[in-house]
Amino acid sequence: MANKELQIITGKDEMRQWSRSARAQGKTIGLVPTMGYLHEGHLSLIQESKQHSDLTVVSIYVNPGQFSPSEDLSTYPSDFNGDVNKLKNIAGGVDVVFHPKNLYDYGRRDDLTDAGKKMKIDDLEEGKVVSCVENGGMGHETWIRVERLEKGLCGSSRPVFFRGVATIVTKLFNIVEPDVAVFGKKDYQQWRIIQRMVRDLDFGIKIIGAELVRDTDGLAKSSRNVRLSPQEREKALSISESLFKAKTAAEKGRLVCRDLKDSVIRTIHEAGGKVDYAEIVDQESLEALEEIKSPAVFCVAAWFGNVRLVDNMEIDV
Repeated sequence: MANKELQIITGKDEMRQWSRSARAQGKTIGLVPTMGYLHEGHLSLIQESKQHSDLTVVSIYVNPGQFSPSEDLSTYPSDFNGDVNKLKNIAGGVDVVFHPKNLYDYGRRDDLTDAGKKMKIDDLEEGKVVSCVENGGMGHETWIRVERLEKGLCGSSRPVFFRGVATIVTKLFNIVEPDVAVFGKKDYQQWRIIQRMVRDLDFGIKIIGAELVRDTDGLAKSSRNVRLSPQEREKALSISESLFKAKTAAEKGRLVCRDLKDSVIRTIHEAGGKVDYAEIVDQESLEALEEIKSPAVFCVAAWFGNVRLVDNMEIDV
């Protein structure tokens, strides 16, 4: 059976109109938010969405709000045409790709200085993604914070990251108006933050955490993996290999977190990586544990070359 026709929508009002029309017909809508450069991990999220909804929307938007001014937004990989082709080949098809140009452009420039006006207008004319965390970022000043869960782990080294994630996800929820949204557990902290935000703000949306997808060699699938050299990729396998060993050790009764963390950190360092963090935390609260006595998750972020990789493994003992 041929796949359904894929519709590409770029405007907020058009996206809202499509969703409301679908809902008026009794259809349920699933949303898979992405920043593009799709891989098998993303495609697994889409298949999960299709299990829980009649129609599926995939958003492709590189969110400037989660990058600090010191992070180079332009290096994030992008291949929109390739992404669309992958989505067209998904069994059963995808209904809509929501691909907005700039969700932080509100059409106002009178609140910028003359220099800021020129910079933003020039950037837009050249098709650049404008970072809204810079001074005068198109007047956007409303942010969503999940105050406790965003601290620690990735939040320690990227202080504006989860503010930007929670805000853009809220914007997407308000535009697409889905019944279900799917997030990958690879970004474990992000998934838990979105869950908590939806609970606290009474969004009528079911949040589903889809299992982490790995390559055959064990490396967690990520859009950033393409930036690894062959040698760096080989060394990066130390992350998943050490996590699997720690999980096995915990299941055999080694439950002191310091010992497990030291083992993982040592393995990554010996492989030439630089550890950002290696923490064992409670699966729900994300609070650091000294000993595993309840469902836990071992979260790791490490640099190989100039590529920061994240991985995690749930431990249920």
